[in-house]
Amino acid sequence: MKRLLNQQLIAWKRQSSRKPVLLDGARQTGKTYLIEQCFGKVEFDRVVKLDFLARPELAGIFSESLRPIDIIDRIELTLEITIDLNKTLLFFDEIGECQPAVNSLKFFAEQMPEIYLCASGSNISLLDSFPVGKVHLLELNPMCFEEFLMAQGNKRLLQEYTGLSRLEVVHKKLWKVLTDYYFVGGMPEAVFSWFNSPEQSLAQRCNAVKNIHASLLGGYIRDFGKYSGKVNALHIETVFKNIPLQLSKNTDHSVKRYKFSAVVSQKKRYQDLLGPIEWLEKTRLSSRCYPINCEPKIPLAAYRRENIFKLFFFDVGMLSFMLDLNYLDHQSQKFEFKGYIAENFVQNELRVAGHYPSYSWEQRNAEIEFIYKDSQSRVVPIEVKSGSRTKAQSMKSFTSRYSPQRTIKLIGAAGGTKSSRHLVLPLYYASKLDDFLQ
Repeated sequence: MKRLLNQQLIAWKRQSSRKPVLLDGARQTGKTYLIEQCFGKVEFDRVVKLDFLARPELAGIFSESLRPIDIIDRIELTLEITIDLNKTLLFFDEIGECQPAVNSLKFFAEQMPEIYLCASGSNISLLDSFPVGKVHLLELNPMCFEEFLMAQGNKRLLQEYTGLSRLEVVHKKLWKVLTDYYFVGGMPEAVFSWFNSPEQSLAQRCNAVKNIHASLLGGYIRDFGKYSGKVNALHIETVFKNIPLQLSKNTDHSVKRYKFSAVVSQKKRYQDLLGPIEWLEKTRLSSRCYPINCEPKIPLAAYRRENIFKLFFFDVGMLSFMLDLNYLDHQSQKFEFKGYIAENFVQNELRVAGHYPSYSWEQRNAEIEFIYKDSQSRVVPIEVKSGSRTKAQSMKSFTSRYSPQRTIKLIGAAGGTKSSRHLVLPLYYASKLDDFLQ
């Protein structure tokens, strides 16, 4: 399955000198597959992989010296191979399991910038030390809507999507794919199962996806105990399971601020849950959106308060599974919880597009789901509506107060450009806002 991030890896390869790539992301989002299969085996004659999780004894390669030339010699001796550095991709997989290998990246950047070295890990932000400024850091999230559409294999529909088509006949097809995506999500194993079982009935495909989600959930919970360190693993699990529950309570309006009370017994303040929340964010299993309660200006970060935020889930398919929402629920779009699913979807799409952390706006009863900085550093309010309704008082309140140059409404219909200032777009274009605002 193709990933959009592959283009950035190809651009990195074409540089005359380069820092090592360090690919971060939640577990099971396809980091190894992207580097080894999509990128490595296509762009290089050979991929030499050191998997520190599968073979912890490989840490011995870094025990005596962190000089790149010494490390390469030891790799050749250990694996009994000869490495042609001009045609080989060196791949340190699950590098978080070997701190000396992480430390070596600094020396590869300084002493051998001509070689091709990629590393990946799921707990990069939890490491004891990190070679800041010495790596080309990339983040791989669950497959976004465009990648889901790529996996479907309908080239004509993908062409219409990337061409930003607004035709009603195209919208009907894209909307069907979006509601499928709400159920399946973007975890590569679930996506592969969904699109590569043509002999199965719809019920069988749905059950297969649910089984994959259940397995993934169990794996994440086991990781809490393995990698939590000084943070209480049980508290991490409780907060993790609580995120979908809090989101599901937002039935009428946009997602509300995260509430710290009634999550963990006798823990009622931000400081009480800071450890688990930060752990989940560092491992890319959750993400924050910071509400602004005054006129939003650039830089938006100046207006955020660390203890006031909305908390979203990393994948809409996993979110649906944890709330026991089935395939027909998403297809009918009549269930009362569809609003927060749409908002969580937009949060994740904005993150893939590079707009993270995200921001929203609220004053009294008025709420704008997202505040967006466009390529010209203009503040753009984004209202999210899961249905086809486009009239809302919150956007009217925002525009009357601050007179923004541009506004966007993302809705569950084909939409239409009301004017050059006020865009109404279908939800599935959430990652393409820069293109519409050019």
